[in-house]
Amino acid sequence: MSLFRHRPPPALLLWRAAGLLLLALLLPCVSSQAQAPAQPQRYEIDPDHLSVGFLVSHIGYAKVLGLFRAARGSYSFDEARGALSDVRIEVDTASVFTNHKKRDDHLKGADFLNAAEHPRMIFTAASARRTGERSFEIAGQLELLGRSQPLVLQATWNKSAEYEIGGLRKPYVMGVSARGSFKRSAWGMNYGVANGWVGDEVSLIIEFEARRQ
Repeated sequence: MSLFRHRPPPALLLWRAAGLLLLALLLPCVSSQAQAPAQPQRYEIDPDHLSVGFLVSHIGYAKVLGLFRAARGSYSFDEARGALSDVRIEVDTASVFTNHKKRDDHLKGADFLNAAEHPRMIFTAASARRTGERSFEIAGQLELLGRSQPLVLQATWNKSAEYEIGGLRKPYVMGVSARGSFKRSAWGMNYGVANGWVGDEVSLIIEFEARRQ
């Protein structure tokens, strides 16, 4: 019996060769897509859902709770990898509010925030260290009174989802809670520190919702 009787016809061989060639061309594309890293998305903090608060001791009796009424910010976040980067939060110092006009005017003045000469307090961080499934340590810089000093925030990623409230085009929203503390004297804000009238340590409370762009 001749072996040539079982040889595939030339047309079938041609189709097989074409299929192998196409597969060889497509494999690198599929591989590169599978290995391509996820891209971080830009998030803008919703100013209507941003709270920047603080606690400072008053003569040791109790802590004054205050906030800043005007602030904004943005950052980049890769949800697949949990990678946070390029953080920037700006606070208008003249927007300070403690529900006491005389005290608020004092806080805006030269003894404290000096809002006339330094209208912005800015926190920036190039990246963050993930410390848990939904927790991050953000080591950045706080610019205050013309000085830049280190500040570390401990942040919790609360939730990311399509917004439940709104019209037909619902944005994708991420919610975050962050805490931190610093000694204001490190920025040259020394009023009331030596005699203990105003605490040196400032506790920060930051809560916000941010919309993916």
